[in-house]
Amino acid sequence: MTKRIFEVSLIALLLSVGIGPFAWCSECRTTPLVRAVSAVQPSVVNIHTRKLADQTNALFAAAKPRKVSGMGTGVVIDERGYIVTNHHVVDQVDESSLRVTLHDGSTYQAKVISYDSGRDLAILKIQVKHSLTVMPMGTSSDVMLGETVFAIGNAFGYEHSVTSGIVSALSRDVDVNETQSYEDLIQTDASINPGNSGGPLINLDGKVIGINVAIRAGAQRIGFAIPIDAVRVTIARLLDIERLSYTVHGIRTRDVKSADDCYLVVESAASESPAGTAGFETGDIIRETGSIRIVDGADLERSLLGRRAGEAISVEITRGGEQRSLTLTLVKRQHDVKVSPATKTASVDSAATPSRLWKEVGLSIASVTERERAMVAPAYNGALRVTAVRSNSPASAGRIRPGDLLLGLHEWETIEADDIEYVLDQFDATSSRSVEFYIFRVGSGVMIGRLPLPD
Repeated sequence: MTKRIFEVSLIALLLSVGIGPFAWCSECRTTPLVRAVSAVQPSVVNIHTRKLADQTNALFAAAKPRKVSGMGTGVVIDERGYIVTNHHVVDQVDESSLRVTLHDGSTYQAKVISYDSGRDLAILKIQVKHSLTVMPMGTSSDVMLGETVFAIGNAFGYEHSVTSGIVSALSRDVDVNETQSYEDLIQTDASINPGNSGGPLINLDGKVIGINVAIRAGAQRIGFAIPIDAVRVTIARLLDIERLSYTVHGIRTRDVKSADDCYLVVESAASESPAGTAGFETGDIIRETGSIRIVDGADLERSLLGRRAGEAISVEITRGGEQRSLTLTLVKRQHDVKVSPATKTASVDSAATPSRLWKEVGLSIASVTERERAMVAPAYNGALRVTAVRSNSPASAGRIRPGDLLLGLHEWETIEADDIEYVLDQFDATSSRSVEFYIFRVGSGVMIGRLPLPD
């Protein structure tokens, strides 16, 4: 009888302070997973595309192009509308159809500003009038086998679908097809479906530890994600202000990521560069640029992206355990990209394109017109227009298209056909089997990719 009176009294007390049985249950149901999902949802976007695909006519066996819808997911990496996703999500899509839908339901047209087809990552940009919520970035350096993770994505077109599971394995190497392979992936049994590509794999702290990239065909609950530490290194390169804003800082850095701390270390400051003038030294730890907290190279590049040459920027650093403030003043990028010493020809046309370029790379090129040259000036001295791309070639694997203006390979400009020959000669003497390329595409601007070289 005493126990029953106590239970009734406890219920009366809870009701008197506004805590009913339903509120009590709601508190119990708000698990760490629920809190993490709620925190990161505003930073996840849904991507919708359309691309041309061949449709075979059963009667006449003729291929007819038709438009098919595509979908994917992205992660907000900068409040101004910069988004990372997988390159295969936006590869060869009708650029006018590329749309991004935010968590609040608003939809924007997007454009691809840079990509790395080999690492299957791309940066999109949407024009927004308000600041977006940037996804909290974690580290993949301390991911534990068996820890709980979840994915958010546009699964089969069902926007913002949430699935959960565990980390099933680490350091997986996966071959998808003849032209696409991945190394050191995180394997998870959180359901990854078509449409999840480019979306985040998140831990219970509500931080991204990977970008979902692939599933095992024919298997259940075997999905893979690119570790976020590797993703961030690629993002830093894709947001390189020298390529996108035509400004230079001169700082060479290295990401340090561990379970205990993540920070950005200065490896060197180029002499007579803004970094050298500002007084950066080897070993400095960059903590903040302007109002942006710096954790890695991707943060540094995005904090400087869009800043004008001549603008003074306050940079907070740690040197020898002491806090210091330096002033970094960016300069306009000069035409200092290396030009090959090969003999220049007066002009280039597709008929005269060296057979080696067609055989080894799969490109046919021509000289640019004055109008095309003006498109890339003053940031670049010139370019070569791509007139044809051989199917199943390195150029095709690198997603280069006819009409693209080839600006450079690796660190060399490509103004004449001999420039390409020179670059190929340099890589013949190395073990590297891929080379970075820069192209200008009308409607998209400067884009960065990777060109696999033949063995």
